[in-house]
Amino acid sequence: MTTSTVHVAVFDTFADWETGYATAHIRRDSWQRQPGRYSVTTVGVTREPVTTMGGMRIVPDIALGELRPPDSAMLILAGGDTWGEDSMAGFRAAARRFLAAGVPVAAICGATFGLALEGLLDDRAHTSNDAGYLALTGYAGGGRFVAGPVVADGDLITASGVAPAHFARAIFERLGIYTPEVAASWFKLYGDRDPAGFYELMAAPAGQPA
Repeated sequence: MTTSTVHVAVFDTFADWETGYATAHIRRDSWQRQPGRYSVTTVGVTREPVTTMGGMRIVPDIALGELRPPDSAMLILAGGDTWGEDSMAGFRAAARRFLAAGVPVAAICGATFGLALEGLLDDRAHTSNDAGYLALTGYAGGGRFVAGPVVADGDLITASGVAPAHFARAIFERLGIYTPEVAASWFKLYGDRDPAGFYELMAAPAGQPA
């Protein structure tokens, strides 16, 4: 990667829990293991505050007009209630620009609906909450749908809204946050809910690629 900034779209009805594993551990492990490696920047349609689905108020760091693929390591898109609305057209178009530039995009839950509307799932393997859910967009990619918690195809990661830990693991892998051994311990704890993963993570050497 030539940049250390991971951009996260924020908007009214943003499903805050769907990206929580990813953003928290990108920041935490960059700070603890490789200081300064990655930072997280939030992106709004404007810089005006937004309210998440969980009722949290977020002031975006930058506006969509300031978002440029060359400045980013990845664009993360969470679900929400508005992905089919005109208000989200800017984020849908941003995903197109990122993918065209070869910069990864990670989308979960309702965000996959938006990408389907934009035609970005027509020629890529992908997943979502359900095949029938994406079919409501009228998109042409139904034959590329994969029933599973997360799918990576080139620069695109898609996930079901009930698989935030799988989503985070795929993001970590693409960004090179963790070694395979640490990634396995991380998922053991957060994905499989096995306490053994906690002790393995505590024993992992600090300062090593996570």
